[in-house]
Amino acid sequence: METKDGFLVINKDKGCTSHDCVKQIRKLLNTKKVGHTGTLDPEVIGTLPIAIGSATRFIQYLPQGKTYIGQIKLGIRTNTDDIHGEIINQKSWPKISYEKLDQYLNRFRGIIKQIPPKVSSVHLNGERAYKKSFRNEVFELAPREVKIDELTLITWDQINGIIEIKIKCSAGTYIRAIARDLGEILNSEGCLLQLKRISACGFDQENSIKISDIEKGKKNSKNFIIPTIAALNHISSFVLSTEEQINFWQTGRAIKVDINYFKGSKSFDYKKPIKVIDKKQTLHGIGFLSKDQLNINPKLVLNAK
Repeated sequence: METKDGFLVINKDKGCTSHDCVKQIRKLLNTKKVGHTGTLDPEVIGTLPIAIGSATRFIQYLPQGKTYIGQIKLGIRTNTDDIHGEIINQKSWPKISYEKLDQYLNRFRGIIKQIPPKVSSVHLNGERAYKKSFRNEVFELAPREVKIDELTLITWDQINGIIEIKIKCSAGTYIRAIARDLGEILNSEGCLLQLKRISACGFDQENSIKISDIEKGKKNSKNFIIPTIAALNHISSFVLSTEEQINFWQTGRAIKVDINYFKGSKSFDYKKPIKVIDKKQTLHGIGFLSKDQLNINPKLVLNAK
């Protein structure tokens, strides 16, 4: 049976890398065209969307926000900024109320700059930072701007110095860095104790499946594949209404549109992608509106002739 194109949301186990998951799905579905939507650290569990077939071409057009639930351990600093690294310093943490701690978290809400952990996949001079770190090289990473849309303090365990948070953030945000920096702000140390991703790129854990359930035949992966078009609901649509338009699109030509089609609509902007479909709701690709709003220019074309 031919594998359907679309997205499979994996509930990743601890100890498995994102690339490991991709390799396993390739083997289980007997298809080479598989890719993940963003690296999830081996020790982090939870939601990992996997693109299958032509869906791999649409990864860049998915929503980029991600949501986590995590625990921060105060009093410990490690070389990886999580509990699995080598301890490099220990320090007591302050006696602080839930309300006061929540006020300190304000420093991490909104648009912030953070320095990524040195053991990370950030590129530095053409090489991943973690490789330099493993060789004990001395280097510094530049601060990067990230956006924290939501940061909720769930619980505060004063006795054990453990903070539980829920955080919704932009791609490229390191929760380990927040743990490290919060420790410093509190005149202590901090590292990430555990982390679970509950949503990513518009997909959430309710629609996820464990790879082990596929391997054991407990669940049919094809029943969990989300059609590509369903993953693009956040993008405005343009309907190819005639066979001529479909033919033009499939041969990579711009589609002329009525000048009044987009007039007054804030949903359409020449900088924003538009999903191109037909009357049967079949996805044909991604286009961009020309500045004069007279054409839809092809950017990604499916079933091109």
